[in-house]
Amino acid sequence: MQCSEGEPKAVTRDHTLQRKILHVDMDAFFASIEQHDNEKLRGKPVIVGGNPWGRSVVSTCSYEAREFGVRSGMPCRRAAELCPMGVFIPCRMAHYATVSRDIFNIFHKVTPTVEPLSVDEAFLDVTQNALHCQSAVQVARELQRNVAIEVGLSCSIGISYNQFLAKVASGLRKPNGLTVILPEEAEKFLETLPIREFYGIGRATAERLEARQVFTGADLKALSLATLTELFGKVGRHYYNIVRGRDFRRVEPPGPRKSLGKECTFEEDLRDISEAVAELKKIASAVSAALRLNNLHGRCLTLKVRYNNFESITRSCSLPQPTCDEELIAFTSERLLRERTEVAVRRIRLLGISLSQFAEQSCEIAKPLELRQIELPLIF
Repeated sequence: MQCSEGEPKAVTRDHTLQRKILHVDMDAFFASIEQHDNEKLRGKPVIVGGNPWGRSVVSTCSYEAREFGVRSGMPCRRAAELCPMGVFIPCRMAHYATVSRDIFNIFHKVTPTVEPLSVDEAFLDVTQNALHCQSAVQVARELQRNVAIEVGLSCSIGISYNQFLAKVASGLRKPNGLTVILPEEAEKFLETLPIREFYGIGRATAERLEARQVFTGADLKALSLATLTELFGKVGRHYYNIVRGRDFRRVEPPGPRKSLGKECTFEEDLRDISEAVAELKKIASAVSAALRLNNLHGRCLTLKVRYNNFESITRSCSLPQPTCDEELIAFTSERLLRERTEVAVRRIRLLGISLSQFAEQSCEIAKPLELRQIELPLIF
């Protein structure tokens, strides 16, 4: 690749403004894989999640389905109402994890400084890169081209001088978009950005801010550091900085993992045990696939539950042997859910499963039927 095009640089004493950070986000990842693998699905509203008449929720959906208002986390039955012609497909987490590995291999050919956020998105620091290219835009275009050629999928990329701005930028032009936010543009851009589109400001925080008539970046910028710290504690300083385009975090490649998990927030609260168990099984499948992808086997399983009043609890147990077995993870998580939570009487907003205490290699594992007589001691 020939690279000669330069990029505008702001004159500044802050070396962090000279960094070139990419946020790469795969477009409708699970649904795009299904459309790539089955040409009959191309151009159709594909909804990955399960039975539309069951109690499952949408994992992701194609852009054709999004035109009907279908969104991730939505109950599949609601998705079917909005999009009657939708094609519903169960998750194939093990396959998605394999495709993810191929994509990350492409990232690592460009730079070793890759920080995964999930199976389908990552930060890359391309200030120095294997293409010997000074233009982050050209590096991003090369990445998009290689992902399209080698994997057959599209991705959207945000480019800026820090992680926060790169993450915001990647969502502005989807699918297959490329957006740059330069240092001299950042503050003006952030002043017009709706508060709900700030990366790191969730729904609950946005609601608290909106209650104080804070709807845009300009409104947030008008709050003093003292006010934000009083309202949100230490994270208030983070909000104070990001609205001014300041984010000093480095892109950090992952070290040895201490835990691996997945959680899902539901658009509508789960109201009974059968709904919760159905979702827990899908989460267990995703966790098992991720463990296999990373060749990990964990002994400590932790279940996370957030009730509809935003109270969160965790319940943990030690398994007889380290495992990555989907059936065992699902069975144990369900048992913790039924025996150690208030799932029968309270509505659930979020479920999550994680494994920790990893072994260096796999061990023989007890199957669920053998576990019925085994105590599940809590770990605090």
